[in-house]
Amino acid sequence: MAFTLDDSRWVGHTSRAARQAGILFLLAAGLSLLAIISFPDRREPLLLLAGLELVIAVLALLPWRHLGPVSMTAIALVAWTVIGASTWAVGGIGSGSGAFFVLAFAWMGLHLSRRMILLNAPLAACAYTVALVFNDVTREVLAATVLVIPFALSIGLVIEGRVRRLSAARQIIEDEQSWRAALMATLAHDVRSPLTTIQGVLELLTEDAELPAHLEPLVAAAARQTARLTILASSLLDLERVEGGKLVLDLQQVDVDALMQQVAELLDDASIRVEVEAGLTARADPVRLQQMLVNLGTNALRHGQPPVVMGARMADGMVELVVRDYGLGVATADRPHLFERLNRTTDNPESVGLGLWIVRLLARAHGGDATHRPADVGSEFVITLPRARSGEGETPARTESSKVPANTPT
Repeated sequence: MAFTLDDSRWVGHTSRAARQAGILFLLAAGLSLLAIISFPDRREPLLLLAGLELVIAVLALLPWRHLGPVSMTAIALVAWTVIGASTWAVGGIGSGSGAFFVLAFAWMGLHLSRRMILLNAPLAACAYTVALVFNDVTREVLAATVLVIPFALSIGLVIEGRVRRLSAARQIIEDEQSWRAALMATLAHDVRSPLTTIQGVLELLTEDAELPAHLEPLVAAAARQTARLTILASSLLDLERVEGGKLVLDLQQVDVDALMQQVAELLDDASIRVEVEAGLTARADPVRLQQMLVNLGTNALRHGQPPVVMGARMADGMVELVVRDYGLGVATADRPHLFERLNRTTDNPESVGLGLWIVRLLARAHGGDATHRPADVGSEFVITLPRARSGEGETPARTESSKVPANTPT
């Protein structure tokens, strides 16, 4: 990233920039010592330079955190002085020190603004040419070697331009992600109220004894789809709560088989099978666990091929809830990115890249995790949750989630 004098992003970036400068000075100290072999008659000034370069390297490698670009420019000024002195110490031969001028401008291209780089150019040229003049080099040698500075300057400007464009592109992506997240949260807030009204009306219709028989399946289907939309809206709202550490979980003993049967009914697809051993329980918030399973089930129906099997088992003292499909599976290159926010590992236009991310956030808020396992045919998506403790009743235990990073790694 390129920085200007008033760029607040410089804070926190200084440490990395200073470390890189320190490595360059360490390299310069080593080469100054090696130069003694070729120039034994200049042993004393080369030893002095090596010691000075080593001291500067140590200072640069200290954990600086609150220096600004002016301080970084000061490091560059020291570099010009030291490199100029090195050029003088080896008798005005610029082939070695010229490379360090190039490296110094490359460093500035990574960490300073174009203005700072241009301001340093005449200082570097002065340090370089003065060292050559003091060694009485010929006019031809001087004319040839001074081309090093324009070359080094060009490299620094090219790097700065590329870094600036990459930084701008990254900022655009971050702004778009923030905008999309805010939009989805706003829509979720606005959608919940009418969904609640629709769900209430459908429940009244279901309980109406005078409802015509031919309308009962339609009302039941509408009620199921409304429930799915409500779960989706709740999932989007939970994202804000999880990221802010404000999600409150009502943890209790959950009958896994019964909950999976409810999810299969909500998804309303004949290809879904539930295969769970009787009596298996997990410690979870039933509403959030239903959200996770609906997301995984919807994902399996959309991207996989039937049948979709929902199962559960015990593994290493944890409960593993598995949603298995028999589709084409997930490409190896896409697996590390499956649970990232706004990930699009499929060309399906219905996918927005949030379902699996929501599942993982909620699973980790429970103290578990969500993972993918390739199968011989298709894929397995696994939610790992703590097992219900022995003797634990149905009384909910409220717990507040800790803050979760916006993009948790896979």
